[in-house]
Amino acid sequence: MDEVLREYKKFLEIDLHRSFRTIQKHMRYIGRFLKQVKNPYVATSSDVRSFLQSLEGNGVDGAIKALRVFFRDFLNREDVIRTFKVPQSNIKPKTVPAKEELQKFFRALPSLKQKVLFLLYATTGLRRDEVYFLRKENVDLEKRMIIPDRQTATKRTWVTFFNEEAKQFLAEYLKNVKGEYLFASKYNPNANHKIFHRTVRKTGIRITPQILREWFANEMARLGVPDRYVDAFCGRVPRSVLARHYTDFSPERLKEIYDKANLKVLE
Repeated sequence: MDEVLREYKKFLEIDLHRSFRTIQKHMRYIGRFLKQVKNPYVATSSDVRSFLQSLEGNGVDGAIKALRVFFRDFLNREDVIRTFKVPQSNIKPKTVPAKEELQKFFRALPSLKQKVLFLLYATTGLRRDEVYFLRKENVDLEKRMIIPDRQTATKRTWVTFFNEEAKQFLAEYLKNVKGEYLFASKYNPNANHKIFHRTVRKTGIRITPQILREWFANEMARLGVPDRYVDAFCGRVPRSVLARHYTDFSPERLKEIYDKANLKVLE
């Protein structure tokens, strides 16, 4: 079944334009499934049920999503997966760190590179990889603007901005940056992103790029920024909406809204 896996991976990459991380997750689940069921073309719902039961609740939701794409979209065998539903998890309210905790964590970061990453995550709303694999050409230091160019079928970003605090640290950091990328030597989807783990252990404060993204959204809302613009900064506005309402989401309008919020992290 190696050939099936190879073709499925191409399908995810070329037909569906899935991100690297999504492809890895799907390949892991389908690979495990094909170890139990050698021929997916004759697999039944009972085979899927037995496989999900073998997971003992660990990752069942991800497995169902992967199997749904595999059978419904790739093999055109929706009948095999039709009855399976993704479990509804208990929704817990998100809690974000207080600004004082962010400041304490920032002071404990060991390098200028990590401080710049921290401030960009906290002030742009971008996803982890969108910051980590930024290229110089995507950053306008004077306008404090970022135009990411890494788009997938499910994740799109228009433009976003960073504040004066981030600009100050970024300007200093850029003096010694060589090459195309700001933080990585090249685009490597297998790069180690555990950039804050040592500081988490040192301070006892759990901070990740995703938590900083959530803090950004929460703080901008607290500062009175309408949800639709917070979504735009975070890359949650569909392309169709951007096309229909270009004036509302023009870089000039977004910068005006961003600057009016006067977002601060370090004071």
